[in-house]
Amino acid sequence: MPGFIKQLESRPRFVLVLSALAIITVIGWVDYLTGHEISFSVFYLMSVALAVWFVGKGFGVLVSGLSVAVWVVGDFASGARFASPLIPIWNALVLLTFYLVVVWLLANLRSFHQNLERQVRQRTSALTEEIAERERLERELLEISEREQRRIGQDLHDGLCQHLTGATLAGQVLEEKLAAQGRPETADAGKVVAIVEEGINLSRRLAKGLYPVEMEADGLMLALEEFAATSSALYKVACRFECDSPVLVHDTATAGHLYRIAQEAVRNAIKHGKAGNILIRLEAGEAGNELSVKDDGVGLPDPLPKQRGMGLRIMAHRSSMIGAKFNVRRGEPGGTLVTCELRNEAAPRITPT
Repeated sequence: MPGFIKQLESRPRFVLVLSALAIITVIGWVDYLTGHEISFSVFYLMSVALAVWFVGKGFGVLVSGLSVAVWVVGDFASGARFASPLIPIWNALVLLTFYLVVVWLLANLRSFHQNLERQVRQRTSALTEEIAERERLERELLEISEREQRRIGQDLHDGLCQHLTGATLAGQVLEEKLAAQGRPETADAGKVVAIVEEGINLSRRLAKGLYPVEMEADGLMLALEEFAATSSALYKVACRFECDSPVLVHDTATAGHLYRIAQEAVRNAIKHGKAGNILIRLEAGEAGNELSVKDDGVGLPDPLPKQRGMGLRIMAHRSSMIGAKFNVRRGEPGGTLVTCELRNEAAPRITPT
C-alpha cells in the first residue's frame, strides 16, 4: 500500500485532478443507472480522498461540492420525487457537511504525515552526517595510530638498535682487552655482549612489528611470516604462517590493515584465549581472498556477548575500511577462528600469482 501511494504521488498534478473528476463521473453514472432507491453517496468519498491527499484541501472542497451536485442531479434524473423542495436541499447539505468533515480530517492527517516525513528526513540526514563524521574520526584515529607506530618503530630501529650496537662494540673491545690480559672476567664480558646482541634482535623484531609491511607486493606474506616467527619467540607459543600459493597485495593500505587484523587476532588468542598453537593463513579462493587466524585456546564464551571487545571492534572496522567481510566464531573442535574475506568485488587489491 505505501508503494502504491508513492506511485500516485509521483504522478503529475493534472493527472490526479482528471482522475478525481473521472471517478465522480463514473460513480454518478452508476448512481443514475441504479435509480434513486439505491444511494451511492459514500462512494464519492474515493474522489474526495484522492483530491485532498494528492492535490490539496481546496480541491477537496471543490470535489465535495461537485460530488453532492452530481448525486442530487442523478437522483432527479432517475425519477426521484420529494414531498418538499427542502428535502433534497437538506440531504445535500448533510452530505456536503459530511464530505467537508472528511476533507478536514484528511487534510490534517496529510499535514501530520508530511511533517512526520520531514522530521524523519531531517533526523535521517543528521544521523547520516553523524555516522559519516564518526567514521571519518575513526579513520583519522587509525591513521594517527599507524603513523605513531611507524614512528616508534623507526625510532627503535634507528635509535635504540644503533645505541645497543654501539654498546655491543664497546663490550667486544672490553672482552678483547680482558682476554689479552688473561683476566677471568673475559667470559662475563662475553655474556654481556651476547645479552646485548639478543636485545638488539628483540628491538629489531619489535620495530618490525610496529612497521611491518614493505612497499613491495609480497610484503604482506613476508611480514606475516616474520610476525609468526617473532610471536613464537616472544610469547613461547607455536605460531606459524601458511600460504599455499603466493598472494600479492599491491595496495599498501590494504596490506597494512590485513597485517594489523592478524596481529590483533594473535594477541587476543594469546592474552585471552591462552592458546598454545596458532595458525595464520593467507589464501586465494573462488569467492575471494581470505586471511584467517585459528588457535586452540579456550575459545569464545557461550553464548557470545552482545557487546564485543575493543579488539574485535577494531578488527571489524579495519575489515570494513578495505571492503572485506569480517567474522569471528568458535573453531572446530575448539579455540577461535577469525576470518577476513576480501570478496570478489574487493579482491582485485590482492592477486594470486
